[in-house]
Amino acid sequence: MTHIENILCSEPQGVISFVGGGGKTSLMFHLARLLAMSGQRVLTTTTTKIFVPTPEQSETVLVESDPQTLLRLASSGLKYSGHITAASAHLAGSGKLKGFAPEDIDAFEQYALFDWILVEADGSAGRSLKAPADHEPVIPSKTTVLVAVAGLDVLGKPLSEESVFRSALAGKLMGLSEGETITESALARFFSQPSAPFKGAPPSSRRFIFLNKGDDSIRTASGTKIAELLRHLAVTAAEAVVIGQALERITVHSVHPLGPTR
Repeated sequence: MTHIENILCSEPQGVISFVGGGGKTSLMFHLARLLAMSGQRVLTTTTTKIFVPTPEQSETVLVESDPQTLLRLASSGLKYSGHITAASAHLAGSGKLKGFAPEDIDAFEQYALFDWILVEADGSAGRSLKAPADHEPVIPSKTTVLVAVAGLDVLGKPLSEESVFRSALAGKLMGLSEGETITESALARFFSQPSAPFKGAPPSSRRFIFLNKGDDSIRTASGTKIAELLRHLAVTAAEAVVIGQALERITVHSVHPLGPTR
């Protein structure tokens, strides 16, 4: 079985940003653990906000608003742990951490303290699908790999805010009205649009679609159908569609190449 780190991390180092919905945080922290276990120095962070990670997600969490001070603290922390999560502040009463401006994360990359920087670059309020507003997502310019995530559990559900963040925007991209059923064809249309899901992607970045929550044969078959529809549409926004799940660990069921993005 193909491992996710072999798909996304073909270079010795880089910045991976995650956008969309349906399990970005789990995917990011699971990948960070895999990379750290292989001896890589890994930073997880965000340009928006994330819940304070559990000890299982990240044992070392640094909260510091000054990027240079943070890098000094991280340099010491890496002597004890290959994976560090960093944020600029605690958001009072929310249980969440505030991230960094994208230019700060670009500076972290230039400092070369970490082999891999993993960035949650979009918020989806726990929904399985997300359409970006004008100001979203917030992607660092040094991003080398961009992963758009969606949950396959959204299929068969009516288009609404209950399962789709910014459902009105998503409906326009999918060609659906509020309350209409989300189908494989609708999701393929969504992923074929230039304004989603790779809006604001750095031109040189590699791009992947990760269809998460492929928990059974029905969902994985639906994911395969979405990939086939995208291939027939001759979509080149993404290099490949990856079908899997990232709850307790990352499992990749299949990889469907779509063609080079650059």
